[in-house]
Amino acid sequence: MDNYFINSPNNTIISNLTTNILREGKALEYHKSLSVYKSTPLVSLSNLAQKYNVGNIYVKDESHRFGLNAFKGLGASYAIHKILEQQPNIKTFCTATDGNHGRAVAWASKIANKKAVVFVPQDTTDSRIRAIENEGAKVIKIEGNYDETCAFAEDISLKEGWQLVQDTSWEDYEEIPSQIMAGYLTHFQELEDTLHSLPKPKIDIVFLQAGVGSWAGSAIWYYLNRYGDNRPKIIIVEPSEADGILSSFKADKRVNPNCTFKTIMAGLNCGIPSLNAWEIIKNGTDISIKVKDEFAERAIRELYYANGNDERIIAGESGVGGLAGFIALMTTDNMQALKENLEISPKSNILFYNTEGATDVDNFNKIISTKP
Repeated sequence: MDNYFINSPNNTIISNLTTNILREGKALEYHKSLSVYKSTPLVSLSNLAQKYNVGNIYVKDESHRFGLNAFKGLGASYAIHKILEQQPNIKTFCTATDGNHGRAVAWASKIANKKAVVFVPQDTTDSRIRAIENEGAKVIKIEGNYDETCAFAEDISLKEGWQLVQDTSWEDYEEIPSQIMAGYLTHFQELEDTLHSLPKPKIDIVFLQAGVGSWAGSAIWYYLNRYGDNRPKIIIVEPSEADGILSSFKADKRVNPNCTFKTIMAGLNCGIPSLNAWEIIKNGTDISIKVKDEFAERAIRELYYANGNDERIIAGESGVGGLAGFIALMTTDNMQALKENLEISPKSNILFYNTEGATDVDNFNKIISTKP
């Protein structure tokens, strides 16, 4: 089918720069040294699980991370920390962003007493720009999409002598994106006293939303490294109009997708997958799917208008990407084969990560104005 790909993962981890950095990273130790550190909540939604006839639904809620309303501070802060260990005299950090990563770089630069310049694509909302500016960064809008903005940020960083901190990688730019991926490991490790037990996890399936794939790649590396063949099944979810990973699976190589890049899931609105994440994703993903924006809207409402006595969760359009994929899978006729492939049953335990809160408040309020 056009909207999904069933992969045959080999569950292996190739040894390279990225996997070595992930293996040696000490992000959790670093994050615990920050005064603002606190493990984010793990929420059990028993009534939502009952609604969809599965065993348990869990949500790791990253909207509470560092006061940034998203998980991205984990990666940016650790990468900047590692850069400054080697180059303490850097004055300015630079990045391109759809929103959350740029705010995280601005925040991490501020706590390191450094300047930040953030470039954003032309369709970035005013509320996301203000959130970045409120962390002290200079924000500049570029007439282009995400990939074009990344290229611009790279060029101007070289010209100005700024340090680029980008959460996607390409040829000859892999170390810093790998440190960002290592920073993301913290919130998977925070679950080791609950769901991420040994020798097997207490979950059967994990849904991971993806943009360039750095965060999803970090998650997959974590599960492969910790569990090997005992890992949970892993589903990658992307917007229908920004499906670089699904397109790459179909082409059997990294490609820029042929789509409109028009989606409310701004944090996932990316093109070609990150170079250093692709091999990990290819080797550890069971299924890659894409979903229309309407499923993200449904997912936001499901969490906001909590079922029964379930806890309310405030989730943004990209934050609900994984849940949007689950809802599409459970309610769309042409995805029934995937349900069977995943063996989803009333005993299945499923984990989602809410990677952002309501980062575009105007659109969030519009979405919740309609009850499910």
